[in-house]
Amino acid sequence: MTGRAIASGLSRHPDPAVAVAEVLGAIVESIDGEPDLAIAFVSGKAATAFDQILRTIVAVLSPRVVLGSTASGVLAGGEEAEGTDAVAVWAGRIGDVVPLRLDALPGAEQRIVGLPSRIEPGSTLVVLADPYTFPVDCLIDDVARHRVPHEPPVTVAGGLASLGSGLNRLAVGTGTSIGFHDDGAVAVVLPPGTVQPIVSQGCRPVGQPWTITASDGRLLLQLGGRPALDRVNEMIADMSPRDRLCASQGLHLGIAANEQTEQFDRGDFLIRGVLGADRNTGAVAVGALIEVGQTVQLQVRDAESAHEDLVLLLQGSLSEVGAPQGALLFTCNGRGTRLFAEPNHDASMLNELTNGRGVAGMFCAGELGPIGPVNAVHGFTATVLLFPATVQGLSCIDPRGTT
Repeated sequence: MTGRAIASGLSRHPDPAVAVAEVLGAIVESIDGEPDLAIAFVSGKAATAFDQILRTIVAVLSPRVVLGSTASGVLAGGEEAEGTDAVAVWAGRIGDVVPLRLDALPGAEQRIVGLPSRIEPGSTLVVLADPYTFPVDCLIDDVARHRVPHEPPVTVAGGLASLGSGLNRLAVGTGTSIGFHDDGAVAVVLPPGTVQPIVSQGCRPVGQPWTITASDGRLLLQLGGRPALDRVNEMIADMSPRDRLCASQGLHLGIAANEQTEQFDRGDFLIRGVLGADRNTGAVAVGALIEVGQTVQLQVRDAESAHEDLVLLLQGSLSEVGAPQGALLFTCNGRGTRLFAEPNHDASMLNELTNGRGVAGMFCAGELGPIGPVNAVHGFTATVLLFPATVQGLSCIDPRGTT
């Protein structure tokens, strides 16, 4: 049998049983052998049959590990199903996969339970979480605390379930033993070298970088020795008409993820919103804790900038590892047709990059992914996990296989 190591499918059929049957039929025809990992993304009324959909996936595909989440919208191939009933499934032969159920202990200092005592450096932790009951920031902090200096960091990527408060449903399991949850998080650990993460924050830097010379928590007090608001106003005055229009609809601040970078460009900054300013003090409030000595730069976002950012990042990945064999996409529910004039923007671009192979994912209430060495929670972002053809189990796949 000549097949592929990664396959995906999507169905909008109103009957969840028929929808999952359509998707699994397409995957069985495409994939070669039993997958190591199968992931289900379920939206709309299909979410009422979430548990049965996961059990059907296990019965038909026999994956070693299964993962799943409900969402406001799902995607597969080059198609995005926003705000409608749909089932998307991704399945892949990708090597060892470790399933995790994560939760947070209540208390003054929340502590994450369920993480292994050690995750191999360079691994990727793919997380699907309920944003109302799971503190993702605490998880990211825990992973960072356990990092050993001079070793590759553990990447944290994935998305927050977006069906709504009290409506989200998560699943994780091995074999025929599946755990279903209304809270917390589920995750899998992928071994080093399995994926290449891309985080497209959709912003474009404007003006020049400045060093923070005074700050107080989330207040930016001085940039380059002058009141922060004065610097911001000067940069806005120097903007092009297009950039000024973007800034009027929402100005952002990029915080350098790696201060050792010699020349900053898009992709080098963690994007956070500018929340307001005090004319009397010249302070600017931003959506992140900031410190003296950090490098920052103003950023603007619109559909054109978001498109350009994703194109550049995907092109960069092509030059590094070539066309991937598949991908997972976690895109913000503020993107899609809320941002772009045409539907299927992110999914179609990724589908083209992979030559129509094994793309699936969901619309999220927040996206997880690394900027440089720093894992973070994002908004209006597309986090992409590319599976290079060089991954063990992927290198001997017939490139003529179909989705």
